[in-house]
Amino acid sequence: MNAPHSSRPLRTLGAALASAALLSSGCSADASSPPAASMSKKAVPAALRPYYEQSLSWRPCGGADFECATLKAPLDYARPGTGRDLRLAVSRKKATGPGRPLGSLLVNPGGPGGSAVGYLQSFAAVGYPTRVRARYDMVAMDPRGVADSEPVTCLSNKQMDAFTQTDQTPDGRGETTRLVAAYKKFAHGCAARSGRILRHVSTVEAARDMDVLRAALGDRKLHYLGASYGTFLGATYADLYPHRVGRLVLDGALDPTLSSRRINRDQTAGFETAFTAFAEDCVRRTGCPLGTGSVAAARDRLSAFFTRLDSHPVPTGESRALGEPLATMGVISAMYDETAWPQLRTALRSAMRGHGGGLLSLADLYYERDTDGSYANLMYANPAVNCLDLPPAFRTPAEVKKSLPAFRKASPVFGGALAWAALNCAYWPVRPTGNPHALHAKGAAPIVVVGTTRDPATPYPWARALAAQLSSATLLTYDGDGHTAYGRGSSCIDNAINTYLLTGRPPTPHTRCR
Repeated sequence: MNAPHSSRPLRTLGAALASAALLSSGCSADASSPPAASMSKKAVPAALRPYYEQSLSWRPCGGADFECATLKAPLDYARPGTGRDLRLAVSRKKATGPGRPLGSLLVNPGGPGGSAVGYLQSFAAVGYPTRVRARYDMVAMDPRGVADSEPVTCLSNKQMDAFTQTDQTPDGRGETTRLVAAYKKFAHGCAARSGRILRHVSTVEAARDMDVLRAALGDRKLHYLGASYGTFLGATYADLYPHRVGRLVLDGALDPTLSSRRINRDQTAGFETAFTAFAEDCVRRTGCPLGTGSVAAARDRLSAFFTRLDSHPVPTGESRALGEPLATMGVISAMYDETAWPQLRTALRSAMRGHGGGLLSLADLYYERDTDGSYANLMYANPAVNCLDLPPAFRTPAEVKKSLPAFRKASPVFGGALAWAALNCAYWPVRPTGNPHALHAKGAAPIVVVGTTRDPATPYPWARALAAQLSSATLLTYDGDGHTAYGRGSSCIDNAINTYLLTGRPPTPHTRCR
């Protein structure tokens, strides 16, 4: 069942791979970084000054010249200095040179719930262009409630296995009751295991933590590259602190004016668009598991396969069988990145012949389930943030049923499952603190918003909307498939972003790349 993270599954496939390859942290002697002197004391409330003026003690970690530190932040910004503080994990790799240092570049891969530290250590610090890494200290911080920053936890691994296999397309009252019971058990587990932090993992609080980090790093402005949900985090920062914005890249953007229900429905349509692109490619190939006819016929064949799995799961070579819930998420997982399409074709072919291991592996990648059966924190942090940021998409099963036609129109393949998945926040133990609203960041330096025309998780209209809201934004368009654009093979996109990061000069308005 994809519910806990489907409310806003804004993450890149690269982030999932990065988390799986997270480097271990071995710590030894440390060095201190002086606090920033860039803000007058009048600009920071007295109760927050100890946080803004703290020194970071850096220690080697993870190999390859990485350093790690711990940032102290108040659990509750309304009551700082009460002794209830959070310890947030930070990592960096210093600029390699040559060239004049430009300060820190903070990166976030999305989620919410993706480990930024894991992303930095396994990809960003080596995968970003050499000329960018030469000038910037590459920095990441796991947001509050995520990974190594006081992570939210909810269920045991065995309980999570059961949760992900719960039927997410209930056919009657009994199955609906079991689905609701699963959501309630998940929510109660989060409250029991993570009650201390659960009320304080909002995007606004995470953005405030970023400003504390900026000060502790000694930077006058925040330079930032956020992907997927990381765009919402970055735009929120810009709206809170417009005059502290340096160079901000927001790749795979979220429209902050949308309700949770609209987000889910738009994403449902986005995954259908991605599936159509996959099917168009597949039916042209000999041996396509969905046939070699039309896209409509391929869609019907996949839907019929899901229906069979609902009552007749297939073996996978391990204790979990492949039923409709895990098969659906296996297919959705491959929609994030067209480079996964060959793997999906093979997995579908095998599953249709009675061997479900390939699709199960794709579902496990989506859920960040390791081969030892353990789950990454993303599956818990994601709903914790989403359910706090926005009111629930649906409050009752009756509301879901009423919206099923709209979701199925958006996606005949995925609509039913994704509509029921959007019920997850209805039973959340903490009331939401946010509402949809526009972000303007008036007075901010130029910001670059990047949108991909066939992005399944953050549909292209969201990027257009965010670029229109932000007072100083330029929209950069990638005409292509997959989730996000930077570093995916388009030299046009990469050159435009690299030039902006190194010079501050945004791309020409209306630039469109392939």
